[in-house]
Formats: sequence, structure tokens, C-alpha cells
Amino acid sequence: MSYTCQNCGAAADDFSSLCNPTSEEFDAKFCGAPALQVCEEKLDNMKYSCDACGSVSAEATNLCNPSPIR
Repeated sequence: MSYTCQNCGAAADDFSSLCNPTSEEFDAKFCGAPALQVCEEKLDNMKYSCDACGSVSAEATNLCNPSPIR
């Protein structure tokens, strides 16, 4: 079973590796969720930020206007 983090959009097979896991499918973007909601140990996995609102995600497809984090 695959899980998705409700805060940052990261995906994993092990729910314990996500900040706020769910097994539900998501159609929504993760924009609007501040980086403060992402567990500190998971921030290293965030590879994209939204140019519109500053939210972060591990996957570009979870953000409205993604840019790679340098």
C-alpha cells in the first residue's frame, strides 16, 4: 500500500516515514501548507517550492508553480 503525506505531498510505502500520512488518493495541490507543517527530519526530502505561496513538496506535481529548491 502506498501512502501520501497530507502536509507536503511526499509519497512512501511506509507510513512512518511521512509527516502526516494517509492512504487516501489526493487530487488537490499542496499549495498553502507552510513548510512549518513538515517534520524537520523530512525537510531534506523536499525538492520543490511553490513560487506563488512558498509551500514545499517532494514532488513538483503537488505544487501550482513549482521551482527546484537549490
